[in-house]
Amino acid sequence: MTTAIIVQARMGSTRLCGKVLMDVGGKTVLDHVMTRCRAVAGGDVVCCAIPDTADSDPVAAEARRLGIAVFRGSESDVLDRYWRAARALKADVVMRITSDCPLIDPAVAAEVLGLRARDGLDYTCNNMPPTWPHGLDCEAMTFAWLDRAAREASKPHDREHVTPFIRAHPDSRKANLPCPIAGVAKHRWTLDTPADLAFMRALFPRLPAGPAGHNWRAALALVEADPALAHVDESRA
Repeated sequence: MTTAIIVQARMGSTRLCGKVLMDVGGKTVLDHVMTRCRAVAGGDVVCCAIPDTADSDPVAAEARRLGIAVFRGSESDVLDRYWRAARALKADVVMRITSDCPLIDPAVAAEVLGLRARDGLDYTCNNMPPTWPHGLDCEAMTFAWLDRAAREASKPHDREHVTPFIRAHPDSRKANLPCPIAGVAKHRWTLDTPADLAFMRALFPRLPAGPAGHNWRAALALVEADPALAHVDESRA
């Protein structure tokens, strides 16, 4: 059984164009995301799914520099892009992570994968409802359900966001991984605006080096210990 971690990435962004290639703590945002995805226990292959447009060529080049498999597909139909990437990888299980989450925690992602496998479910996530800091979001699904969504989903929202069809379908067996600490969903740890970038650039140099810095509790401790950092964080929530 092959589990593929597929990260969607693109160069275009209305509010922060080129964000995935911006420098945060001496590495590109994409580098941070891919390093953490590679550390997810239970993942067999990591792939960067990129639009087949010329403006995304630099993203493809950076992914290849990092030694990450690249798949290119539709810019607007992200569901189709995921489905084709998963099919090319011969994936039985797919984990979806987005490239604007440089604080993604490999251990949390592994728990989401483990929950699906342990209970034989079709779909698992950690944001239904949201209880974790926004930016730790990940989803796992069987290829069978991704395939069904690709064939049956017709709403533009479902095609753009990949999993709403699966999440809403009454026949899909699903579960959510809740956060063990209450009240932390107020934190915004995703990258979409210049303010988000300023927060990341302030936070990352303070994180412990290596795997210890991948633990979401390390980021939480820093934010809670520094009122100025906490203010920037919570003002964007």
